[in-house]
This record gives sequence, C-alpha cells and structure tokens, in this order.
Amino acid sequence: MRPPGSPEELQRRRERAVSLLRQGYRPVEVAHMVGVDRRSVRRWKAACRERGRKALRAKPVPGRPRKLDALAVKGLARDLLAGSQAAGFPTDLWTCPRIAQLIQTRWGIHYDVSGVWRLLRSLGWTPQKPERRGAERNEREIRRWMKNEWPRIKKKPVG
Repeated sequence: MRPPGSPEELQRRRERAVSLLRQGYRPVEVAHMVGVDRRSVRRWKAACRERGRKALRAKPVPGRPRKLDALAVKGLARDLLAGSQAAGFPTDLWTCPRIAQLIQTRWGIHYDVSGVWRLLRSLGWTPQKPERRGAERNEREIRRWMKNEWPRIKKKPVG
C-alpha cells in the first residue's frame, strides 16, 4: 500500500533518511526518526548505492487523478463542516447525493454517489448516523428521574 503524502513529501522523506545514514546513524535509528520501517530505510540505502540520488526521486501517483484539486478538496471540507443547511439544503444532514450536488454546483464537476463515498473515505470522513430522539423528549425530566428515581429503584447502590 502506498504511504500517505504527496510524491514530493515522500521524496523529501527518502532524501532525509539517506542524509541521516550518511551522518552515521544506523538504519534502525533513521527509521525511527523518519517514521518508517527499518526495511524501507535499508531498501532506500541500497537503491541510492546502486542508482544514485535519482533512485529517491518522486514517482507519479498511480491511478486516475482526482477530479477535484487540493484547493477544491479543502473548500469541500469547509463546506461540509459548515453543515448542509448553510449550503442551502432543508435539513442539516449530509448525504452522498447532496454532496455530489454541492460539488456539481460549486465546481461544475460531476461526481457519482459512489465516487463521493470514496472521496470522503480518502479524506478520513466516516459515515455518521444521526441520533434518533423523540420529539416529546424532556431532557430536564430525564435528568430529574435519573437523579431521584433511578437510585431508589436500583437494587445495588450506584457508584
């Protein structure tokens, strides 16, 4: 699996690791300092010895490029955090079709619902289910009952 980070960030990490090796640090120490497995450090060291510094160069990201650029993705995250009502929807619940509609409206890019789902997953977002609560629910009465009535009817003392 490809590690997180842009190709340039990954290249800088590899170059830093090789630089630390040249300063006399052991591969295990370098791996800890750079935040990778020791085997990666040894692999980078061998590649650099065989092919030189060009072995550490950034490689293009495999697969189809994203439809939204980094700036648009940041804007999308901001919009999602603001809530769907701020984006003009009647309720404050984000759904994949609504997010696809927002992307289409804001950036003119068509996203399929499954593509929205994958985009959200890549950003670290997880599906959330709104908590269901009765419209008649009285929070003050629930707190009073939990404080006064529940300890009285419970078999063992609370705490």
